[in-house]
Amino acid sequence: MRTAAALIIGNELLSGKIADANVVVLARALRSLGVVFRRVVMVLDEVDVIAEEVRTLSKTHDWLFTSGGVGPTHDDVTIDGVARAFGTHVVSDPSMEAMLRTYYGEKLTEGHLLMARMPHGARLAASKSMPWPTVVMNNVWILPGVPEIFQAKIPLITEELGADRPFISHAVFTTLDEGTIKPMLDRVVSEHPDVEIGSYPRWSALEYRTKLTFDGRDAEKVRTARDAFAASLPEEAVVRVE
Repeated sequence: MRTAAALIIGNELLSGKIADANVVVLARALRSLGVVFRRVVMVLDEVDVIAEEVRTLSKTHDWLFTSGGVGPTHDDVTIDGVARAFGTHVVSDPSMEAMLRTYYGEKLTEGHLLMARMPHGARLAASKSMPWPTVVMNNVWILPGVPEIFQAKIPLITEELGADRPFISHAVFTTLDEGTIKPMLDRVVSEHPDVEIGSYPRWSALEYRTKLTFDGRDAEKVRTARDAFAASLPEEAVVRVE
């Protein structure tokens, strides 16, 4: 089963100035491809820390996606961190320089050209839907932190990774709380080990108290687990089944 991790980079995230919006987008995309998203690490804009995390996460996962730190300012050090992780140096890519010169025209500055930097040995991934290239170093995708741009890169990632068996997800909504449903839930978890089952309570919702999710790559097994749990509840306690 293919696996992935994310390294989210930025002082602004760990100080609470900005809320991350990219992890959920990446998680949903990977889920649709059948890729298991195993870990998310968030770090400051520190080259050594970034390098260490990239080394570790890229070795233990099929893919690593970084987010943030690829602009032209002093705190954009992700490229340097990735280069250090793989024991190489940073170069300026001529094709990216040319694209920047075309885009900015007379407004081009030396600062803009810093966005053409990439680790030596990296490749540029692009497509018709996303002509602006993404830097990929071995199995590490170096993505921007700006949510709109990050999301625009998702179709390119989807195209390159390709779809395996996607995860199937179903749900049961009930008016019962977790303490009440625990015996029924434990039984279903024990009897359906191939299905990932989650329980999510809500305290202020009027419609239901707990949402149970059933996920897996075998559609029949997922539906069977869902139906077994729903059947174990009093009929009047089931709000809906999805």
